[in-house]
Amino acid sequence: MRIIGVTGGIGCGKSEVLNFIASHYDATIMKADQIGHILMQKGRKCYTRIVDTFGEGILKENGEIDRSELAHIVFPRPEELAKLNGIMHPAIKKYILHTIEKEKNIGTEYFIVEAALLLEDHYDDFCDEVWYIYADEDTRIERLKESRDYTEEKIARIMANQLTEEEFERRCGVEIDNSGDFSYTERQIRRRLGDEAM
Repeated sequence: MRIIGVTGGIGCGKSEVLNFIASHYDATIMKADQIGHILMQKGRKCYTRIVDTFGEGILKENGEIDRSELAHIVFPRPEELAKLNGIMHPAIKKYILHTIEKEKNIGTEYFIVEAALLLEDHYDDFCDEVWYIYADEDTRIERLKESRDYTEEKIARIMANQLTEEEFERRCGVEIDNSGDFSYTERQIRRRLGDEAM
């Protein structure tokens, strides 16, 4: 089984790349964000620690964690974000490593893991290769304004907290350019994974 880490700045089109791989190859896709949402649910691994750390004010009426309320607390305060990351990231990584072992046993061809902090959290240690999904900054800004209705200020704030283009390029073995028409991106993916699309 080939384990591929996928990363890149916000708005670069990681989801589009992952959707293409999922629909054309024998691949299991794991997104760290989605796993995090599962692990935050009531009764799951991280729930009690998060509530103990940030208080019951982050809970909805049904007792589940209100992620937008939690975001209001942690994103303006680096020390609070570090606390949340300290709870979530080890649990997410453990979940992914456990799933990798299961997928190896059933003979999955590709295991793709996508995480915003893939390099910072050293996911590259267990990946056979790491792909940097690149899109130029103007393209990323336009995509985020259209798809998520983000303001330019919000986009600038998020981008300022992510790795630079140069850092991604230095630390990733493969660069997939997703700035233009997706047919060009698709050709690059097929060159990396071969044409054995389903």
